[in-house]
Amino acid sequence: MSTVTGTEVPIESSAWDAGGELPPGLGPYQLAWRRLRRNKVALAFGGLFLAVVIVCLLAPVYANHIAHSGPNDQHVDTALNQFGLPIGPTWHAKFFLGADNTGRDVAVRLLYGGRNSLQIGAEATIITIVLATLLGIFAGYFRGPADGLISRAFELIWAYPVYLLGIALGVVLAISGLDLGFVHISGNSLQIPAIIIGIIYIPYVGKAIRGQVLGLREREFIDAARQQGLGHFRIMFGEILPNVASTIVVFIPLIMANAILTEAGLSFLGAGVRPPNPSWGTMIGEGIGLLPAAVHTMLVPGIMLVLCVLGINVFGDGLRDALDPRAKIRIEH
Repeated sequence: MSTVTGTEVPIESSAWDAGGELPPGLGPYQLAWRRLRRNKVALAFGGLFLAVVIVCLLAPVYANHIAHSGPNDQHVDTALNQFGLPIGPTWHAKFFLGADNTGRDVAVRLLYGGRNSLQIGAEATIITIVLATLLGIFAGYFRGPADGLISRAFELIWAYPVYLLGIALGVVLAISGLDLGFVHISGNSLQIPAIIIGIIYIPYVGKAIRGQVLGLREREFIDAARQQGLGHFRIMFGEILPNVASTIVVFIPLIMANAILTEAGLSFLGAGVRPPNPSWGTMIGEGIGLLPAAVHTMLVPGIMLVLCVLGINVFGDGLRDALDPRAKIRIEH
């Protein structure tokens, strides 16, 4: 029996001896899935991230049926000791991970804060990927003035440190909100940090896509599409977009991880999620003031943040390796 190295597809030796045809070739995404499936570490960390997502999505179930407390319910009489400090973890249904300085259940706020952090990260990732893809393809394909204008906009955003730009925009929009005429977003909405983070990371994806499109537009299949009379938008989204799809897929977990970290940093500094809405960043910021008496108020959200981002990053590395077009698939006898 012969095998295809890297795909683990058995090929009967009789097919070779009798001059039979080989099995049909696998597409790039099928090969990528087979490589990823063999990367047990990446799959394990991807499962870890998925477990964090599922647990956070079940926050209302835990709050209503186990802890019997909402994320902002204060239990001053039972959650603070005689010195006015919050109690530590009880390892029971109520106050499983302890309480904070206002008597709120840390476990409940941890899950609801995770929902908010993951929601902001997902929305910011969608904003970044969609706008960066459109702008990168448009700039790389048309070049000239369009490329110059878009590239200068990328460099303008790129020139500012991420957190300084995020703090500046977060403070301004937290005060005034965002009024686009047809829609108004209040300053304490979760969409404000999502929009800010989504815009900040556009150049990191857009510049890579633009560079790839600049090379693709000179390829023979693009010349053939022009000769067939295809329009610009048909070429951009029918020919070029599928060829940059693997790059976009690799960027998704990377941007997601960075968006969650950035949200936590901005919320810690007071320019992200606005109280009383919980997030992992706001919980860490509130827990700093209670050290060392109530270390659990900062340690618990910090561990959750590390596990979430670590899971995305390791899985993203495995996905990048699986989609690497330079990986060689050899047929061995």
